[in-house]
Amino acid sequence: MATEKGKVLQQMNEAFVHGDFDNVLEHVTDDIQWTQVGGPFVKGKEAFREACREMGWHGPDTTLTIHSIITHGLTAALEGVVEMIDKNGGKKTYAFCDTYRFNTFKNGKIKEIRSYVIRIKK
Repeated sequence: MATEKGKVLQQMNEAFVHGDFDNVLEHVTDDIQWTQVGGPFVKGKEAFREACREMGWHGPDTTLTIHSIITHGLTAALEGVVEMIDKNGGKKTYAFCDTYRFNTFKNGKIKEIRSYVIRIKK
């Protein structure tokens, strides 16, 4: 049975791949910190929104497969695969794992995300 935080993370990631960033932003604090390992560091809600847009993982041809969601206290992790069609019509596949830290135990918002992403070449 999925926890409330697990449901929020699933909903948020589904909204992300569909480009529904208003929905994503409902679940983060104003001072959100996003570390993309090997990539940029983002701080603040508006910078987070812009970074999400620039990432390009959203669109009608993007699919998300979530393999697991683990929640415990103020922390959580979600791992899965995103498949997308790039602007040149080529298919790209990425495996990812995000770790999360919430600001409160119950009904909290996400204050930190750390993302690990690997492109899978088939």
